[in-house]
Amino acid sequence: MLIVVRHGRTVLNAQGRLQGRIDAELDEVGHEQARRIAEAVGPVDRVVSSPLLRARQTALAFGGEPEIDERWIELDYGEFDGKTFADLPDGTWDSWRSNLDFRPPGGETLREVGERVREAAETLVLAASKANVVVVTHVSPIKASLAWALGVGDEVTWRMFVGQASISRYAVAATPSLRVFNDTGHLADT
Repeated sequence: MLIVVRHGRTVLNAQGRLQGRIDAELDEVGHEQARRIAEAVGPVDRVVSSPLLRARQTALAFGGEPEIDERWIELDYGEFDGKTFADLPDGTWDSWRSNLDFRPPGGETLREVGERVREAAETLVLAASKANVVVVTHVSPIKASLAWALGVGDEVTWRMFVGQASISRYAVAATPSLRVFNDTGHLADT
């Protein structure tokens, strides 16, 4: 099983800011969410993480040092890092939603995220067909992994929501199969 989880909360998440490549740490709530993710998922055979601190701290809740894979890093928002949605120039969201090749100034396109995540997911298929592999990552890579699993284009990015500290599961065999998406039941009383 390939289990893809979103990291726990940071102060920037709580403030509604784009975090992208900012290397923020988990806040107190985020550490508790990480503990609950690991408890909900249960024992795993392998843990892979984005290189960003918030993902690595979440991955540590599974015990031991995670493998770092740069391909699972969050979308590079470039000059938009640290900004709220309201801070963005007029028309930004319309441009982003209508063009997979929209690039924030100094950042990365959704198409580029999709390409690197598909490659990363494919490298885990064999292992995840025989064991439980967890990937701790971020919103945009999770959306790209769902597009990969469903065999659809990255245009679906804008048609889904990925909750904080959520769990998604893909069975992998001949083709990936979505089993669970965006599960946050383990956070019910937080």
